[in-house]
Amino acid sequence: MKSLGIPLRASALPALIVAAMCGAPAHAANAPHTGDSCRLGGGITHIVQIQFDNVHLRRDNPNVPSDLEQMPNLLNLLEGQGTMLTNHHTPLISHTADDIITTLTGVYPEKHGQPVANSYGFFRADGSVGFSSSFAYWTDIAPDGQPQMIDQRGKVHPAPWVPFTRAGCDVGAFATANIEFENIGSDITNVFGAASPQAAEAKATPKKAVADFEGIAIHCAKDSRLCGKGAAPDLLPDEPGGYVGFNALFGNVAVAPQINGGQPVVNDLDGTPITDGNGNVGFPGFDPTASQSLGYLATMLEAGVPVVYAYIADAHDNHSGPGSFGPGEAGYVKQLAVYNAAFGKFFARLAADGITTENTLFIVTADENDHFVGQAGSPAGCDGVHTPCTYVRLPAGCDGDFVPCATTNLGEVAVDVRSLLQTENPTFLLPSFAVHSDDAPTVYVAGNPGPADATTRALEHNMGALLAFDSVVGANVPLMKAMADGAEMSLLHMVTKDPARTPTFTYFANDDFFITASAKAAPCASIAACSNQQPGFNWNHGDFQNDITHTWLGLAGPGVRRLGSTGEVFSDHTDVRPTMISLAGLRDDYSHDGRVLFEVLDKDALPHALHKNHELLSKLAAAYKAINAPRGELGRRSLKISTRALTGDATTLGGIDDGLNDLTARRNAIASRMIAMLEAAAFDDQAIDSDDARHLIDEAQDLLAAVRCEAGDCDR
Repeated sequence: MKSLGIPLRASALPALIVAAMCGAPAHAANAPHTGDSCRLGGGITHIVQIQFDNVHLRRDNPNVPSDLEQMPNLLNLLEGQGTMLTNHHTPLISHTADDIITTLTGVYPEKHGQPVANSYGFFRADGSVGFSSSFAYWTDIAPDGQPQMIDQRGKVHPAPWVPFTRAGCDVGAFATANIEFENIGSDITNVFGAASPQAAEAKATPKKAVADFEGIAIHCAKDSRLCGKGAAPDLLPDEPGGYVGFNALFGNVAVAPQINGGQPVVNDLDGTPITDGNGNVGFPGFDPTASQSLGYLATMLEAGVPVVYAYIADAHDNHSGPGSFGPGEAGYVKQLAVYNAAFGKFFARLAADGITTENTLFIVTADENDHFVGQAGSPAGCDGVHTPCTYVRLPAGCDGDFVPCATTNLGEVAVDVRSLLQTENPTFLLPSFAVHSDDAPTVYVAGNPGPADATTRALEHNMGALLAFDSVVGANVPLMKAMADGAEMSLLHMVTKDPARTPTFTYFANDDFFITASAKAAPCASIAACSNQQPGFNWNHGDFQNDITHTWLGLAGPGVRRLGSTGEVFSDHTDVRPTMISLAGLRDDYSHDGRVLFEVLDKDALPHALHKNHELLSKLAAAYKAINAPRGELGRRSLKISTRALTGDATTLGGIDDGLNDLTARRNAIASRMIAMLEAAAFDDQAIDSDDARHLIDEAQDLLAAVRCEAGDCDR
């Protein structure tokens, strides 16, 4: 990563890791046995997919090495033994739930049901607004009566483990979204039944039930030797082609004895039993450390589970106390060193088991990036490693009288938009509305009025004109950065099959702010008095800015070229799934929105149709992402057009909304043909029609030219 100014060398890895990852003989006292039933292609025997919460490749302070620069045991593996894609992106609105599910499925949120996370609003039948968590087991029914993971059929989206279990491969999961239990209520009732012993435990001893049942699962192949005692039917009634006779292990209480010699507990990489902190062995909660997640993965792999998924919490939150750190702060640097050590131990342990990049596909990414809300730390030029950065924090319980309040230089700025509206425009008659509290809140007007309704238009105008005091810059600033109603949300893949989940509009705000709308909000004495800086929350996400949506993807293993870091290929989370499935020689029972990232794959790993037409298909793929990805050019420019419409008059809105609907229809027609061609080449080795491909590229360029002109950039 020369662009970051720090040369990174494979020699920084422990010798055992380097040797084993390059294919040296394994020293495998505990070599895993996956049996003969697991049938993966391309020389792959194992797949390890890890998704971080907010671990950054970029530097949030130019003097402070980035998160990954401070984790060379991971970064050097990905860059030295594979490819690090630095031009990688999230969907909108960028949050843990929708980002992970998008990565798992390879489709945008409109097709998996969770475009707003980590909770979402919905209109009830009487026009009132309810809210629900985005985290629920894959087959749960949501409070709005529809499948939590609703797809375009109106059914549960196909499950990501199915191609693997059908191929004879067990699939393990630790803390990742919705493929294991997320709660001890609806999830347990859904799988085990309301009268089950599991439900009784959840009622009698909820803390123990959380440790026993949440966050851990193995979805088993039909002939799995693991799915014996403690297994339950793995029911997927909406799965294309049927899914009968498969079982699963849900929770540590069922998984640990099967993977750890009958023992009820699994250790982290440091030999410490993984517990919930309340004296219960099992799941530690959905903020697991690297040592916990990787320790459980290693144990699964050694027990013969060939495909594993895991989530690892960010390193900028304080894992031993309240609040979060700023870049280069001593606690932050210390936690990154612990994460780095964990990856060193993980790769060394796998290497001793014969699990290397010669036979194992490693996929690592981050669900979203966070925008740091704060000023630079002190002293000037601090780098965190040699000179720690310090930040001014508000004393706990400060009230300005008995406990003086210092001036803080970090922390997101909380504002109540209902208070701001009353303060800045006291004559405006506020409608009944609710927001999904966020940096980019979705707004739900009671009764679900249409986009041209006077109530909707008045609220959009007034919210679009709001100012708010930004403590970080010390001035009043426009709160709104962009807005989207149903027409633009549809273009951005944010409108699901369930119309009740479609907000009245989405309000993309200045990313220094966190926005709420309390029911009993009152006017403030001044605009500044409406702002309340929160130094315990220094990192913001869930918006559309580049800081938040631009992340990274690392691939290493059989079939992956060793390109180091590259930003030449635009990719987003939807591309992970088809790339992984293609390398494994499998296929899904549905069409992806993402495409195989064949530019970073070896010639021998590609079907003939992809290799033969590599250059043309690469141009086709780039044009496809430009018009279809939410952070592609069409998405970025159309959001500007939408914002102009929602802040304009009724004539402007009607004309532009019609234009956006037409743009979306044209885009969908072109994009569907493009992805059909890309998928046919990747999964069916089907030769392409070169003239048709070039025609589609031309159509995409015409579409982009039209949206540039509409956005006021006709000469570009």
